[in-house]
Amino acid sequence: MRRPLIGMTCYAQQVTYNGNDVMAGMLPMTYVQAVHAVGGRAVLITPDDPGTDVIDSLDGIVFCGGGDMDPAAWGAERHPETETDKPRDVSEILLMRAALEADLPVLGVCRGMQVMAVATGGSLHQHLPDLIGHERHRAAAGTDPLAADASAFGRHDVVTAPDSMARRLLGAHATVNSFHHQAVDNPGSFRATGWCPEDRVIEFIEDPSRTYAVGVQWHPERTADLRVFAALVEAAAGRSGLQPAAFAA
Repeated sequence: MRRPLIGMTCYAQQVTYNGNDVMAGMLPMTYVQAVHAVGGRAVLITPDDPGTDVIDSLDGIVFCGGGDMDPAAWGAERHPETETDKPRDVSEILLMRAALEADLPVLGVCRGMQVMAVATGGSLHQHLPDLIGHERHRAAAGTDPLAADASAFGRHDVVTAPDSMARRLLGAHATVNSFHHQAVDNPGSFRATGWCPEDRVIEFIEDPSRTYAVGVQWHPERTADLRVFAALVEAAAGRSGLQPAAFAA
C-alpha cells in the first residue's frame, strides 16, 4: 500500500549546478528526510506556477521554512531588515487557503507557521530584536546541540498551553532550535498554544477544529524529535483511508 503523499513547499533559487548558473526548485534534504522517516512520501511544490490543483493529489502538506514574508500581505510598511520573496508569498498564501478549506492536514515550519497566520488574517512582527531586545532566536553560536551543522541557530525553551495539541504532542515543556527574525504577532484564525517563556514569542499555533493544522516556529526537521511530522503523516493517512502499516516508521 502506498505511503501518504506529503507536498512540501520549496524555494525557486538561482544556483550553480554542474558548472552552470540555473534556476532550481530546492529544499534542504532534512525536510524530505523527516517526512520519509515517519512513513510519508515527500514531493516538492515549486512557487513558479501558482495554483491549487495540486491539493487534490496530496494527503498532507508541509509549508517549509525560508525567507521573510512581505508585510504588504498584512498592510504594513517594510522594515529595513525585511527581505522578501514575492512569488513564494503568492504561491504559498494561495496554497494555504486552499489546503485549509479542503481540511488537508497542514504543518507549517518557521516561515510556514507565519504563512498560516497571515493567510488567515493575522500579522507578523518584522524584526524581533526591535521587540524583545536580543538576537537569541536566530544566533547563538555553538549553543545548539539539537541541530546538526546549525551552530548559528538559537536554542530556547517552549512552554505549552493545557488542553492543547501542543501539550499532547510535546508535553508541558520542550527545548527547541530556531533561526528567525520575523515572528507571529496576530495568529489569524489559529490559537497560539506554545511560547518561549523568556519573551512570550509565539512558537506553536493550531486549529483544533481541523483534522491537523499545526505550526511551529522552530526547525524540528533538523533534530531527532519528529513528533509534529509523525502526527501530520498519521493524520494524512487517516484522512485518506490508508492503513497504519503504510506510515509506520
